[in-house]
Amino acid sequence: MLGLIIYLALSGLIVGALARLALPGPDPMGILATIGLGLAGSFLGGLIAGILWARPAGFVFSLVGAIVVLYLYRRFVQHRPLTGPGSHELPRHR
Repeated sequence: MLGLIIYLALSGLIVGALARLALPGPDPMGILATIGLGLAGSFLGGLIAGILWARPAGFVFSLVGAIVVLYLYRRFVQHRPLTGPGSHELPRHR
């Protein structure tokens, strides 16, 4: 059981970190938020792969899912665009 938790944390960290690198601009989030981003992306990628091809998600689908989750987070929570002058600014607290 402990091995599974460690595996999920490491895979979530890797997928979340790569998703943060894939989208331009700063993301002020800690390691736990990055792990959560990767796990949420893996879940979303698994849903997409399961619906489209009836198979589990691999690394690519997990990464695409994490990028989508990060984009939605920036767009609707931080209210920042993906491109343009506001994309490289730190998010403001409201």
